[in-house]
Amino acid sequence: MPKIPPKASKPKEPVTDMSFLDHLEELRWRLVKGLIAIGVGVVVAYIFKDFFLDKVLLGPTHASFFIYDFLRLDAIDITLQSRKLPGQFFTMWGMLFIIGFIIASPVFIYQIWSFVEPAFESTTKRKTFFSAFFITFFFLIGVSFGYLVLVPFALQFFSQFQISDVIRNDFDINAYFSSLATWVLSCGLIFQIPVISYSLSSIGLVTPAFLRKYRRHSIVFCLVLAALLTPPDPISQVLIALPLTFLYEFSIWVSKISVKRREKKLRIAFGEEEKEDKK
Repeated sequence: MPKIPPKASKPKEPVTDMSFLDHLEELRWRLVKGLIAIGVGVVVAYIFKDFFLDKVLLGPTHASFFIYDFLRLDAIDITLQSRKLPGQFFTMWGMLFIIGFIIASPVFIYQIWSFVEPAFESTTKRKTFFSAFFITFFFLIGVSFGYLVLVPFALQFFSQFQISDVIRNDFDINAYFSSLATWVLSCGLIFQIPVISYSLSSIGLVTPAFLRKYRRHSIVFCLVLAALLTPPDPISQVLIALPLTFLYEFSIWVSKISVKRREKKLRIAFGEEEKEDKK
């Protein structure tokens, strides 16, 4: 008769003994700590608001912005208008909050991931720290990509696009800052694809074969997205599409590593690893 595989020992996790209300209490304190970090980030952003508003947020509106020369863009100056009485006041605080969130993103992501990660696999504080580090790393890389690559192309394209000479492009500061925030934060989220790939692969929902199957679809999607966000110029479209395509290919590699680790854990759980060592 075949031997019955030994039962896998349950990992000792503090979360296993927590009730539903305990989980809610844990989530509440994680959110409180994350929001405190964001508050500190907003204070820092306010202290240096002249630099952040004039040099960072309004930098792309000037034709002399340093990245335009690097990207070989024929840039023009963009004039912004405030059409509402409290427009500049609320816009300033809204952008300071977003800057504060980006500054505090390492702490906020760590707090949220510390609550979420035990649902995927057994973890330690050291492992949670490194996981949060990589999430933050890809988020900040995405934010930098959005600000330094996507924003210059999109901003100059839309500012110079005209359907008729009798129509003048006058942009409201609310529309400008909301578009800027949307583009930058969207890139930060898009660059989480490797992290999502790793997490879903660790619980068996995604495999490298599945990602390879839709590789062509991802390339087409990247090209279409680049075409929508850039001028009708092949160079600029490729410049946007290449990093997105590389990101998808990197996600396949990350998924492969995650699947191997999951399979190893399953072999250990069913005692197959010990049998191979004895042989």
